[in-house]
Amino acid sequence: MSKPKPDEWLANFKEDGQTFEQYINSSPILPTADRKILYIQPLGKFDQNQMKIIEMTAEYMRVFFNLPVKPLKEKALAKQLSLKNHRVDKFSKITQIRTRFILDEVLQPELPADAAALIAFTNEDLYPEDDVRYVFGQVNIETRVGVWSLFRLQKFADFEQFLTRTLKIAVHEIGHLFSIKHCTKYECVMSGTNHLAETYKRPIDACPECMAKICWMTGYEPQKRYEHLAEFSKKSGLKKESDEFTRKKIAVNNN
Repeated sequence: MSKPKPDEWLANFKEDGQTFEQYINSSPILPTADRKILYIQPLGKFDQNQMKIIEMTAEYMRVFFNLPVKPLKEKALAKQLSLKNHRVDKFSKITQIRTRFILDEVLQPELPADAAALIAFTNEDLYPEDDVRYVFGQVNIETRVGVWSLFRLQKFADFEQFLTRTLKIAVHEIGHLFSIKHCTKYECVMSGTNHLAETYKRPIDACPECMAKICWMTGYEPQKRYEHLAEFSKKSGLKKESDEFTRKKIAVNNN
C-alpha cells in the first residue's frame, strides 16, 4: 500500500493490521451450521434504481462470502424517530439518523435465530456520535448487526460508480462483523477509508491475506470464489473487475 495522503485513513488512525495467523488465533466470530444466513433489511423508501443496487449487492455478498443471503421486506423508520436519535447536520442541513439507534433499537431485537448477521440499508444519511460529521456505515460485532447508507454513495455517480461504492462498503462492513480488522498491508476492500475519493481507490475484492480469512471462515475454495466473482462482475457490466477476477482464477489454477 502506498503512503497515505494527509486526509486519508492511515494518516489519521494508527492501525497494526491483522495477519491470517492473528485472525484465526483471535477467536473470531464465525458463521455456523445453525447461524449462517446474511439477512438484508431495507429501512425507509427506495426508488427503482436504489432497489436494483440493493439486489445486486445482496448477490455480491452471497458470492463474496459463500453464504446464503435473504432480503427482508422494507421497513419504515419515521414513526420511531425522536430528538435523541436524529439531527439536522449544521453544514448540509440534511436530516441524519444516529447509527446506534438503528443498531440497538431497530435491528438487534429483530435478529433472526439463524442469522450470521442482520444488515440494514437506508437512504438516510448516518452519524455515529454528536462530534462526528457522518459515516457510510457501522456495525456492532457483539450483536451481529450492521447498517449502511446509500445517501453519499450515490452522489455524483453513474450507476456503475454507485454500484461499486455500495459493493465495497457492504462487504467491508460484513468483514468486520466476522472479526476481520482493517487491512494495512495492501490496497484491499478491508482497508479503512476516510472519504469517497479514498474508497474509489480500493478494489471490490479482498487482498490475498484477507481472502484467506474468508476462505478459512466459510470453507470457500479460492478457485471457485474467483470464478463466481468473475461471473457476477461480467453479468453486472463490471468488465475491469471481471477481467481481474478471471486473472486471479487462472493464477490460482497455475499454482
